[in-house]
Amino acid sequence: MTAAVAARPRTLTRRLLPLQFGVALQGLILWVPIEKLFMTEIGFDAASVGAMAAAYAAVVPLLEVPSGILADRWSRSWTLIFACVALVVSSLIGGLSHNVITYVIAAMILGIYFACSSGTLDSVVYDTVVEETGSNELYEKWIGRIRAVESAAFVLSALAGGVLAQYTSERFTYFATVPLVGLAIIGFLRFNEPRLHKAAERVSLRSHIALTFRTMIASRIVLRVLLLVATAGLLSQAVFEFGPLWLVAVAAPAVLYGPYWAALVSTLGVGGLLIAKLNLERRLLLAILIILSLATALSLSWTRSLAVLVTAQVLLALALAIIGIHASRLLHDAVPSAIRAGVSSGAGTLTWVLFLPFSLMFGWVARENGVYRSGFMLAGAVVVVGTLLIVNVRASGGVAPVEVAATAKEEAVEVAEAKQELACKQLVELVADYLDEALTPEMRARFEEHLAGCDGCSTYLRQTQQIIAGLRDLSAAPEKVEAPQPESTE
Repeated sequence: MTAAVAARPRTLTRRLLPLQFGVALQGLILWVPIEKLFMTEIGFDAASVGAMAAAYAAVVPLLEVPSGILADRWSRSWTLIFACVALVVSSLIGGLSHNVITYVIAAMILGIYFACSSGTLDSVVYDTVVEETGSNELYEKWIGRIRAVESAAFVLSALAGGVLAQYTSERFTYFATVPLVGLAIIGFLRFNEPRLHKAAERVSLRSHIALTFRTMIASRIVLRVLLLVATAGLLSQAVFEFGPLWLVAVAAPAVLYGPYWAALVSTLGVGGLLIAKLNLERRLLLAILIILSLATALSLSWTRSLAVLVTAQVLLALALAIIGIHASRLLHDAVPSAIRAGVSSGAGTLTWVLFLPFSLMFGWVARENGVYRSGFMLAGAVVVVGTLLIVNVRASGGVAPVEVAATAKEEAVEVAEAKQELACKQLVELVADYLDEALTPEMRARFEEHLAGCDGCSTYLRQTQQIIAGLRDLSAAPEKVEAPQPESTE
């Protein structure tokens, strides 16, 4: 038994290796660090940049839930492959762009990539862990490792993309991204996709969509976790989107932007590695994480030190990465696999819906009162995230995850059936002794107790008694003897 349990992590490691390979290559988007420079060269100004952002922001939330439902009904691996195809097409069109309109089209296709990836990757990791181990305990560890691989790829692409653009051209980085993402498809093709989401009885598309939205809206537990995931995502996105504004405010030298961005992106991976060693159900640790987040957010409102500003943003992003991973576990625990990717994608949609008014308000406050005053908005969002985190962690205590509970129930049924089958076999072997009254009183009582609850064995005993009675009647029947004929007197 111990050997079998010990072998499970090794099996899980081998199974998730192709997925990590695909995620690593998919993250090598070499044109990201020089995108704004390239956009300027092909005619973008502040207004057209805003138009591109609006077009991109419209595509992602519209497609996130439909792509999640597609992953639930069709295939999670093929949805990730479709995301890779969208990234390849977007990179090609972006590299071929010579005007604003063409590049905006490339940005909208990039939105398809993000929509298909959102909610699908963490769903497939959760299902694989449960399918291999029968528990969700290793989910945070493995999603953390995969986030670390993804983060390392982002950092590498940020550094390599700048160097490649320096020695070739900005346009070439778009084309160089294409073969790397193409290789990622091989990893997703070789990945052995879990089948938990196929275990439930298949329903019509309309019923599936209705169940997904009803779960997100009507289930109080799911809605509460969705709000946590969305607000944590909103705050994390705000740090990445608006964090550089503080560097602009203190007139940081351009050479520091690269290392600053690499440090910020690396928090996704570091947080993923740390979450495996942390237990956020411990009150002290939970309090420390929330206080740290609030302190770093407030520090952005008063300090003018570049070192403190960068450190505060990195620590805040790290804390939010840890909270985000734990929140995703709580969400997956609360929903069945058949609708997991759809509900998880719904969290991404809610993040965008909340981020739009937040970003508009943030921009207005920053313009009217300066970016430092906007830091209070981040602190307020931290308070909301911390409150939701405490409520959800307390509510989840002692509650078995949906998929794990179902797996345990199935195993209990299988064990009971196996015991029943064994008991029936033993009864068959003891029938003769029972009929001959050769059983001990204790064994006879157990025999009759089994008969009382098993119709099959009762029928078998009755048939056996009938056969024995028939054989006795046959053996007791008198033989027919011919009457002797009288002898002839002749």
